[in-house]
Amino acid sequence: MALETAWYDFACFGIVGLAFLGALLVLGMNERVSRRDFETTYESLLLSRPDDEVVVDVLPSYHVSTSQLWTSCWQGLHPFCLLCTRFLSFVIMLLFLLWDVLLYDARIFVYYTEWTFALVIVYFALGTTISVYGCWKLLNKPLIHNGKKDEFLSRDVEQINTYQEKEAKDSIKLERRYVEEDFEQRAGFWGYLMQTTYQTCAGAAILTDILFWGVIVPFLQISHLRLSPLMGCMHALNAFFLLLDTALNNLQFPWFRLSYFVLWSCGYVIFQWVIHAFGFQWYHNCKYLVSIVRTSFLSHSCKLVFLFPNRWPYPFLELNNEWAPIWYLCLAVIHVPCYGVYYLIVRGKNTILPRLFPRAFLRSH
Repeated sequence: MALETAWYDFACFGIVGLAFLGALLVLGMNERVSRRDFETTYESLLLSRPDDEVVVDVLPSYHVSTSQLWTSCWQGLHPFCLLCTRFLSFVIMLLFLLWDVLLYDARIFVYYTEWTFALVIVYFALGTTISVYGCWKLLNKPLIHNGKKDEFLSRDVEQINTYQEKEAKDSIKLERRYVEEDFEQRAGFWGYLMQTTYQTCAGAAILTDILFWGVIVPFLQISHLRLSPLMGCMHALNAFFLLLDTALNNLQFPWFRLSYFVLWSCGYVIFQWVIHAFGFQWYHNCKYLVSIVRTSFLSHSCKLVFLFPNRWPYPFLELNNEWAPIWYLCLAVIHVPCYGVYYLIVRGKNTILPRLFPRAFLRSH
């Protein structure tokens, strides 16, 4: 290993390690409890329940049904509108990312901004795919038995049942219950991947924009990081499209999933440690080898590995100074308010908007 280690380096390793293990512990405690609660509650489906019981209440707190992934929090807004919003966000952000890569090549991914920007694109790709599935599922459900389509088209199934015979009414209620359970069933792997990606990139986008506009641009003189229209757009579009999606979607935002955000940032820091530690050694080796045998493979390796042979992409990640533990501790602590800002935005949406629009807004449970 080419890096010289000192006591403050081990302090930084400890801060990141504790954050990583703490995040895993919080996730293990909360996700396991929620899964056990769901399994216990779902067993009650084998028993009869009152007709007026809401099916979505079967799901425990912080779990989403499949329909919440592709429906809007605004009653009467067709899921196709959410699909179009997610698709346009995906296309626009992908074009900006391709522009950035073509301008600076793949080495630009050493920055946390590119990681976050790519993660937001992944979220919109997942959201678009699931929205397409939801719209297809909605269109293929019979109108009379589709509770969700009744909401979108302002139809009331109960009005249809009032003039039918008692036997037919019981049959329709039974079929309606199965249809609702089909729409409100617990989300699977891809649904929870979409939800955790949304919660991770929300906090990461806030962190990226705060550090960029509040610290890097005004205070730090970084020669290899100059403000440009492209860079400014990339540090604004990520939060803009996420906030637009938040205003329309029906997803939850629990506190404990801050842990995914912490794991994401820990992964980036560890990645920086690895490429920086091995970078110096590979740089010198490649330098001598290229002078002897000039092959495109070796030169390409040097180009990719040694974007910053003598410096870090962000000065506050640099290890070889005594102030490094304080920087790392501040970076670890700032994850809480960054995630908290977005948490308050979602909470405000679910608290204020139902009072302003009681008939149009559907609260996320």
